Amino acid sequence: MKESFEVQGVCTARIDIELDGSAIKSVNFHRGCPGNLLGISKLVKGMEAEKVIELFEGSPCGMRQTSCPDQLAKSLKTMIAAKACCA
Repeated sequence: MKESFEVQGVCTARIDIELDGSAIKSVNFHRGCPGNLLGISKLVKGMEAEKVIELFEGSPCGMRQTSCPDQLAKSLKTMIAAKACCA
């Protein structure tokens, strides 16, 4: 399952996510801090989506109420909910 998410309140403009069942196959961030986001993409590859949500949800960035990892968690939650709804 592949989806793209336009995100708000962060430097990243879009997150492309591919799941293989409940595991993350790939994550690509468009714009933002290249080194950090590449690192996050590599770290989450192969992880269960629920674990990534647990780790990243609610993470702020500076004075912002959200962050790229938080937006990834929100996007994953949306994917999981859509999958459960239509399965």
